[in-house]
Amino acid sequence: MLKGQTVHEPLQTAVMLWAGRDPAETFAELTRLGIRSGQLGIPGDLDLSCAPQWRDALRAAGFRVFTVFAAYSGESYADIPTVQRTVGFIPPSTRDERERRTLAVSDFAAAIGAPGIATHIGFVPESPEDPDYIAVRDMVRRVCDYAARSNQTFALETGQEPADVLLSFLNDVGRPNLGINFDPANMILYGTGDPIEALGILGSRVISVHCKDGDWPEPGKPGALGEERPLGAGSVGIPRFLAKLREIGYSGPLSIEREASDPVRRMTDIEAAISLLADLKRG
Repeated sequence: MLKGQTVHEPLQTAVMLWAGRDPAETFAELTRLGIRSGQLGIPGDLDLSCAPQWRDALRAAGFRVFTVFAAYSGESYADIPTVQRTVGFIPPSTRDERERRTLAVSDFAAAIGAPGIATHIGFVPESPEDPDYIAVRDMVRRVCDYAARSNQTFALETGQEPADVLLSFLNDVGRPNLGINFDPANMILYGTGDPIEALGILGSRVISVHCKDGDWPEPGKPGALGEERPLGAGSVGIPRFLAKLREIGYSGPLSIEREASDPVRRMTDIEAAISLLADLKRG
């Protein structure tokens, strides 16, 4: 267990949700499905002064947020080259602004009682001599140190680099509260490696996981991302994923993430995912 990590009911089913709508309405949808915990994404343009509203709604719903995810204005996931140019800590022109925003998200997480923060930092260069590698490494160290003041963990989302590159980066940063939010579908969507093998490499550093599915990028389309799919309908192999989580000793939450643009379809797929995970856990 990483420093600052808290104990949860083993392999509890949770949901990744996004702030923006009325929080009471958001939690009502999920509690109706029996979900009482999850991860909260913060859009880059959200006014973070709304923290007291979210804190009060969490208490009223009996809902617990264990990770607050920072997203940033100007990011785009249209394709791999666009991700490289726009996402996370890598673009130099937005680095200072995004560092300030990440620290503010840490404050928001502390205000609502969440013990962890997370983000996509973008494509980490493989060479530790690369100036962008050095700048991002030092930035991650500063974020970790700031988060540690509130006894928070800081998790990096998987997907944009192979597992061994990410593990080397984590070791180089060298902060006890730094870990991984492991998203198996992202490994497939970016074509960066088999997620089950990656989980074996990164297992000791995994703080939390996304239960998300997807298919590999189509051959002959350089720079294209794969396609997200409903849980169980893609190439991850969710039974294998859960088996590997148990093998590495992971007992934290299983956060369903579904990014369908149609809100009705999204909730339908989340409900089906809840049932699938219940069946797999009973098995």
